[in-house]
Parts: sequence; C-alpha cells; structure tokens
Amino acid sequence: MSKSEDPIYRIIFLNQGQAYEMYAKQIYQSDLWGFLEIEEFIFGERTQMVVDPSEERLKAQFEGVNRSFVPMHAVVRIDEVERLGVAKITEAKASGNIMPFPMPPLPVK
Repeated sequence: MSKSEDPIYRIIFLNQGQAYEMYAKQIYQSDLWGFLEIEEFIFGERTQMVVDPSEERLKAQFEGVNRSFVPMHAVVRIDEVERLGVAKITEAKASGNIMPFPMPPLPVK
C-alpha cells in the first residue's frame, strides 16, 4: 500500500454474544476511559449482483452513525489491511477461540 492512500482498518469486536467484523478509516483511543472510537465505516458497494445479508444488516444497524464507541475489553483484533473485505456478524461461541482482551480492574477510590 502506498503512503498516499488512506489506511483501511479491520476491527473485530464482541457485542451481545456476536463477533462483529467491520472496516473503517479511523480508529483511535477515546477520551472516554476504556473505549475506542471508530469513525468512517466502510461497506461494500451496492453495485454487486450478490448481496450479503450479514453486511446489509450491519449497514442498516450503523446507518447514520458518525462515530461508534467500543469498549476496549470487547476488542478481539485490529488489522490495517490493503483492501476492503466483507463486513459480517458471526456467533461468538464461548468454547471457541474468540475471547475479549483482558482489562485491568478499575482503580478503587
């Protein structure tokens, strides 16, 4: 990937027993403690003949969302990728190999 192109990030995070795999142009640590901010979601073009229902569900769920705040402990993985893939939602099984990143306990005041 050339340096002049904007990076594309693939982020996988857990939400209500499901693993969300999404693509965005901006991911950074939030000013809200313990959260990541995700901006500029990227979805596949609607010009394709085959429509993925999982991606359509994500498009509808995140329609009109400018920025999403995801708890850091829900993040499984973030990759900078060369090209856009298909956004999808899959079931996160407790016996599988998807586990949230461990977080230290909150300080006691």
